Amino acid sequence: MILTAPSFTAGLVMSLSLIMAIGPQNAHVIRTGLQRRHLWLTVATCAVADIVLIALGVAGLAQLGGLSDKLHGALIGAGILFLLVYGYQAARRFWYGPAAPQVPAIGTPAAQPTSALQAVGAALAFSWLNPHAWLDTAVLIGTASLAWGAQQPIFGLGAATGSVVWFLLLGGAAFWLGRRLNSLKVWRALDGLVALMMWGTAAALFISLFE
Repeated sequence: MILTAPSFTAGLVMSLSLIMAIGPQNAHVIRTGLQRRHLWLTVATCAVADIVLIALGVAGLAQLGGLSDKLHGALIGAGILFLLVYGYQAARRFWYGPAAPQVPAIGTPAAQPTSALQAVGAALAFSWLNPHAWLDTAVLIGTASLAWGAQQPIFGLGAATGSVVWFLLLGGAAFWLGRRLNSLKVWRALDGLVALMMWGTAAALFISLFE
């Protein structure tokens, strides 16, 4: 069976090992879950976005030798700008201490509602404007798939499955916490950590341009 094939397991494990680190994409899913606004749409979008990158890597990016220098630089530049802006927004929320988003009662609308289209756009931005997602998901998984020869598609399927499993678990955990955490201090701490993480990642990406 495909699910018990060594290539499927290898792809699954590699995908989980790459995606588990808390990065911009995972932080966005966590925040969406705590707010309970379009969480499962965000989870589905992030999973599909990762599957697209995995398919790109397994189907052809690895054979092409990875990303070109110009595309690599453009992705990093876009990623740095995105991370700086998002980090600034999180820092403002931390510094000025906005009211924590209230968990709405069943049957009542959430405050400051976000449209489904906006939720999808934000999830895609966190998925595809993050150069680490391209380099880790597409290039590394695509390159690793070459070792499996004819089993390459099964390896890719395992990697895609790992992404889906992770986002479902992360979304479920964030939703569970969102029902229990509704404190201004918790939200300010989260925003402070997110700002530091975003700016730290942006700094690391900037330094990488000169290595």
